[in-house]
Amino acid sequence: QVQLVESGGGSVQAGESLTLSCAASTYPDSRNCMGWIRQAPGRKREGVARISIGGGTRYYADSVKGRFTISRDNANNTVYLQMNSLKPEDTAMYYCVAYPSHLSLNTVAATPSRLGYWGQGTQVTVSS
Repeated sequence: QVQLVESGGGSVQAGESLTLSCAASTYPDSRNCMGWIRQAPGRKREGVARISIGGGTRYYADSVKGRFTISRDNANNTVYLQMNSLKPEDTAMYYCVAYPSHLSLNTVAATPSRLGYWGQGTQVTVSS
């Protein structure tokens, strides 16, 4: 069982930055990925970014490419999401997820039942 705890959300102005952290009670093994999924009220879940535990390969949604950076600290079982140049449309609840690497982040985001492990979420609000 993997428990994920997010932190770092908050309220900022457009153009500012935030860094989200996700601490895992037990680091998923190299056959897994960790990532971030967000959901705004009335909107579908969106896979934002993910990093593979084994090889460190990264994926970003087009909507955040060039502004967000996902990274990992294997020694501390933690994954980060550095968010720069935030926009009002980035406002959402951000969930940390861990899932088998044969799945895509978008599949995990789109499946109604929660595949893999999910954190409780951290709210990010960006005002214009």
